[in-house]
Amino acid sequence: MSLERFVDAYEGVERSLVLANRRQPEQLRSMLETAFAEQSVAVDDAIVDGEEEDMVLLLGPDEEVLARSPLSAVASSLLFTNSDAFITGSTDLDAVDLPDVITGLEGVKFRLRGYPRSHKEKLLLIAVSRQIERSAWLRDAGTHRASFQQLSRIVDEQGTERVYRRLGESAVDTHVYGVDDGSAERASALGVTVHAGTSTDYRDSWFVIHRPPEAGEPSGPDPIALLAVQDEEGVWHGFFTTEQEPAIRVDDYVRTAL
Repeated sequence: MSLERFVDAYEGVERSLVLANRRQPEQLRSMLETAFAEQSVAVDDAIVDGEEEDMVLLLGPDEEVLARSPLSAVASSLLFTNSDAFITGSTDLDAVDLPDVITGLEGVKFRLRGYPRSHKEKLLLIAVSRQIERSAWLRDAGTHRASFQQLSRIVDEQGTERVYRRLGESAVDTHVYGVDDGSAERASALGVTVHAGTSTDYRDSWFVIHRPPEAGEPSGPDPIALLAVQDEEGVWHGFFTTEQEPAIRVDDYVRTAL
């Protein structure tokens, strides 16, 4: 068994994005289309009555509006930023707040090309990961599990080190996973529990899971999980979700198998 089976079994949902009453340059539509070029997320634009500013609408399979966010918020959080903002720490936990149309993409089964094939596609995974880390930090309870492929990334990336030091100092039971490339001791010094291994799950998986106390109970809070696996071509396949069953199944597997 491996984490890949959870991705293979996940069916996913249909979503599309609409730029409503766009007055901004064509460049913004092009950037949005590029960000989702490999996804099952269509991008279109339209004139929508009642929308007085440039907005992005998230539509379901029957074209019902599931969420709406200002185009400026989508641009600043995704289109006009890059992974360096998270790696260097210029985007801190306090500043992370993804627009509703981005968090509303939960349940979509995505396919994202990594560097050097794409400089932007993987940013969605990075931004959602930081949002989950923020949720764990704000709740200050429960468990948090995250994989890094190489443990050195936790301590060598200034922004990542800062986030996991804050989580390590919090009341969140924080666990990190990856191949030990000589950095396990430094990672442990952050106050987190380190799990090292060399299997495919350690080398080629990307998961960030926050499980609040009592998650899974009828009146309990929702967990949130991101899971992606990398194939031989450097393409990440996965999903993120707040649905109880898939999120808890992934968390249970990581807790008992890694």
